[in-house]
Amino acid sequence: MRFLLDAEQREFARSLDGLLASSDTPAVVRSWAAGDHGPGRAVWARLANAGLFALAVPDRYDGFGVLPLELAVAFTELGQHAVPGPLVETVATAALLDRLGDTDAAGAHLPGIASGKTVASLCLTDRGPYALDGDAADTVFVVDGDTLRVADGVGPVQPSADPGRRLTRPSGGAVLASGPAVTAATRHAADVAALATAAQCLGVGRALLDRTVAYVGQRTQFGVAVGSFQAVKHRLADTLIALEFAEPLVHGAALALASGDADRAGREIAAAKVTAGEAAHRAARAALQLHGAVGYTDELDLSLWLRKARPLRDAWGTPAACRARVLAV
Repeated sequence: MRFLLDAEQREFARSLDGLLASSDTPAVVRSWAAGDHGPGRAVWARLANAGLFALAVPDRYDGFGVLPLELAVAFTELGQHAVPGPLVETVATAALLDRLGDTDAAGAHLPGIASGKTVASLCLTDRGPYALDGDAADTVFVVDGDTLRVADGVGPVQPSADPGRRLTRPSGGAVLASGPAVTAATRHAADVAALATAAQCLGVGRALLDRTVAYVGQRTQFGVAVGSFQAVKHRLADTLIALEFAEPLVHGAALALASGDADRAGREIAAAKVTAGEAAHRAARAALQLHGAVGYTDELDLSLWLRKARPLRDAWGTPAACRARVLAV
């Protein structure tokens, strides 16, 4: 199996990196956390123009076809730049509607998702009562058992460990579909969400490591940069190894999902999710400790990544749940 990205995929990653680097995402996250979605929606539109959401939508609904590896590449960049919004939930919604077949719901929503005009959020009630950023979404989908519905509204925003991840409780709504087909489609959508979240974790971990390496090269103690201390070097090396180990697992899981073997893909996605999530959490702990007291301040942009690592580690599959799935026969 080939785990290296080809030239086109690497260029796609570079183009997204350039787009997001010029978007001042720290300011966008802070606006989003304060309830101002304008800057975030502007970044969303730029991502849509780059074809990001079309990667999750079949071509019959104006997408590029479902391309899991390219989605993983894109979500790694989104994590690296801490882009806010229900990005994972939107592509998961696209996966769910696609798996339900050529329904009225698919025709009504998938072209909008592909173009970036529709921001969607998704709540699976068996995983919790909340939808991410439901207050910013155009449409909130709720799966309760084997029933899919569109929420009438969402409650007030609930506190979150990451202010850029705004939790809302959807309520009411018209039924779109029900039965075993919804159950199967939901299982697939959850796998897509877990893969995208694993890729986000990988990007968050890389950003934390890069910022920490830069900081310890500048901060001095006893007249020398703290980055020259052996203990610091070992800590950063361990963090790098964890992230490097996670990357091929994420790419391998994307290839497994593309293969159509649902059981194998589920196990590989779970392995990638727990590995990338733990690597990001390790990177966050190292970044916080090696930055010293300044690492605890909200004013430092580092906090935007620090506060994402733990929620992303647990989102769409806790480490315990992922390990159990890997070990399931």
